[in-house]
Amino acid sequence: MAWFLLFLGGLFEIGFTTSIRFVEGFRNIPWTLAFLVSVTLSMGLLEVAARSIPMGTAYAVWTGIGAIGTVLVGIFWFGEPAAMVRIMLLFGIVACIAGLKLTA
Repeated sequence: MAWFLLFLGGLFEIGFTTSIRFVEGFRNIPWTLAFLVSVTLSMGLLEVAARSIPMGTAYAVWTGIGAIGTVLVGIFWFGEPAAMVRIMLLFGIVACIAGLKLTA
């Protein structure tokens, strides 16, 4: 269950990193609320998961999920470059996350 909560927290991290693009100095209220809800849920889920998963592993996995997801959002929704090097580096992050889960 802790791993599921950690994964869910990572998804909410993608939500708050995407939302922050639109908050416009926290003047755009709907996006600011989306940011605040996402960051609260993301951090809360990380905290709950870290009760059962070693903190270093939980943080690295949470951050990796957020980083991978945010890069993919950038590529698919914001037209950021999808160079082969970026894709290969994403696979590297996935491999590291899998390794941390296997050794936890």
